[in-house]
Amino acid sequence: MKKLLKALLILVLVIVLAAGGLLGFLTVTEYRPEAVEALSFFDMPEQPLPALTEGQSLSILSWNIGYAGLGAASDFFMDGGEGVSADEETVRHYLADIAAQITIGDYDMVLLQEVDTDSKRTYRIDESVPLSIGQSVFAYNYSCPFVPIPWPPMGRVYSGLMTSSEYRIDSAERVALPCPFSWPLRTANLKRCLLVSRLPVGESGKELVLVNLHLEAYDDGEGKIAQTKQLADLVQEEYAKGNYVIAGGDFNQTFPEVMAEYPMINPDYWAPGVLENDALPQGFSFFYDLEVPSCRLLNQPYEPLDVAHTQYYVIDGFLVSPNVKMERVMTLDLGFADSDHNPVNLRVTLK
Repeated sequence: MKKLLKALLILVLVIVLAAGGLLGFLTVTEYRPEAVEALSFFDMPEQPLPALTEGQSLSILSWNIGYAGLGAASDFFMDGGEGVSADEETVRHYLADIAAQITIGDYDMVLLQEVDTDSKRTYRIDESVPLSIGQSVFAYNYSCPFVPIPWPPMGRVYSGLMTSSEYRIDSAERVALPCPFSWPLRTANLKRCLLVSRLPVGESGKELVLVNLHLEAYDDGEGKIAQTKQLADLVQEEYAKGNYVIAGGDFNQTFPEVMAEYPMINPDYWAPGVLENDALPQGFSFFYDLEVPSCRLLNQPYEPLDVAHTQYYVIDGFLVSPNVKMERVMTLDLGFADSDHNPVNLRVTLK
């Protein structure tokens, strides 16, 4: 009995020391970005890109690519599934499909979310390289050498937002958003941000302020509210300067009228917050497509005929200033083949 108790005591001590060591490691290596950080361009064309002009029409794509690991065959442990990513061959297949879709679309600007650069879950593939068009910039919102969940652990994750443009970007910056998690949860969690790019508009002195965003997902709701408030303040401030403003991405919140089209089929499923029109800065508009869902729940591999367990959402779209005229917004129905999100295409004119 004494030997058994001693062995149990040693086992408990080893577990406590290992957990303490891991927590200490995560605390020391925690990603702590500044409130605002200037970003460098990682891809520049050989020939100078043209500047935008007033009255110009633009085609902009926003797509949460699910790090090319969450296609139709995937589920995800945080959504009630079990998985984290696909096998390497499938990840490379998803990534090639995503890159091809971007290329054939002939978009002027592309806003991507969940782009991995050096993560265990995507076999340390730098996904930013094949997905870049024109001039590109990247901002991390997940930087952790070891994520200890689920089991086996997710391990190293380096991922973030990427903006590409066929028109000249003069500067870009990472703007930190409020983090709703306290220590120790925040040590291995995302540090959300806005990727703000500034594109000159002719000789007018105005800029197109292009904001790439991916707001909080698995919080109690307060994080989304605080982050949305900061986004609203930023776009309102830029519009007051006379700039054009387009913010696009994954809001992890649904838009007015969407719940009637895509109601929750199970109260236990992940539910997005709701963006109301009174959250809009004066004169601004949300642009989104109700015809096609932009996201699916990853509780299981995609089974569209299993209507009792297939939950859809519209959480991807755009927030646009009054001096930008919307021509069309359309979610591309790709059947969630390569990501748990469908891409959203916005066509606008700078008034």
